Amino acid sequence: MNTMLRKSVLGIAGLAFTGGVFAGPIAAHAAEPVNSTKPVAVAVQADKPDSTKLIPHGVQGAQSKIDLNDEQLANAKAIIAATKKAGLPERAAVISIATSLQESKLENLGHLGDKNDHDSLGLFQQRPSSGWGTPEQITDPEYSTLAFLKGLKQVDGWQDMPLTEAAQTVQVSAYPDAYAQWEQQAADIVAHNWNS
Repeated sequence: MNTMLRKSVLGIAGLAFTGGVFAGPIAAHAAEPVNSTKPVAVAVQADKPDSTKLIPHGVQGAQSKIDLNDEQLANAKAIIAATKKAGLPERAAVISIATSLQESKLENLGHLGDKNDHDSLGLFQQRPSSGWGTPEQITDPEYSTLAFLKGLKQVDGWQDMPLTEAAQTVQVSAYPDAYAQWEQQAADIVAHNWNS
């Protein structure tokens, strides 16, 4: 937390305490011993995740970025919520969001007819025929994220791998290096939404 915010929070807490002592009922304070050590609760804003946790290896290669609409942002937040539900750290959310940015641009895609890549569906373009789940499950953002994370947890050492290697090991894409271009935007999304 920066120094200015910390001083402001502590100053407000001090004013509230002092105001209560001088303006509050004297009888309430008379019953307490002079050396009372009651804990004082101070509201503190949670800091954003540390960038070294989000991008431990630095970004790899040129980065891409797209503007997100409300639906795409809601899908990113669903990925973050599912990551927390799985008990995984912020880095797993960065890998998941970068993967979804590459696979679907964070859009929960249904069957696209002739444009479809085989029977790939949802945020991660997972395939029912490959055992990812039913079409209904795969197009549920929480389910598809938890399925992706289950695959990620099975990758030995995923926490220490470059993003594109971890994502590719789960996804087995025809374009294995494409995930890296989304790392910065994914990290920015996680940094902004992890504690919200």
